[in-house]
Amino acid sequence: MQHLYSLGVWNWFIAGGILLALELIAPGAFMLWLGLSALIVGVISLFIDWPWQAQVVTFAVCSLASIPAWRHFARKVEAPVDRPFLNRRAEGFVGRIFVLDKPIVDGVGTIRIDDTIWRVSGPDIPAGSRVKVTQAEGASLQVEPAS
Repeated sequence: MQHLYSLGVWNWFIAGGILLALELIAPGAFMLWLGLSALIVGVISLFIDWPWQAQVVTFAVCSLASIPAWRHFARKVEAPVDRPFLNRRAEGFVGRIFVLDKPIVDGVGTIRIDDTIWRVSGPDIPAGSRVKVTQAEGASLQVEPAS
């Protein structure tokens, strides 16, 4: 413990470096914020001689504040993607019109889209009718008669 105390300000830089290295080894964007918080406390400690309790509290505040702040700014920074429905295929069908493969009876039927048969739900409609997809719920599509 005496050895850590003898490092003074450098212990924050060492802790920050270790936490950033852990982020490189096991990425998850969590250790990144802890590492940056440790570096911030280290930089402040270069200019201000303050007790270790205040340093620990500042580290905790910076760590806790950085995660929601990043989530807030990350939503605004997300770049548009060239394939927005990748891994959300069913959502891409909303608003489109298809022909019913099997009739909707008791609220359940099927439609064929490309090479896949999708389960649909909606009002009773005979096979061969045109339906419009109104909502995607997992692997099931909600439909209504197309006008």
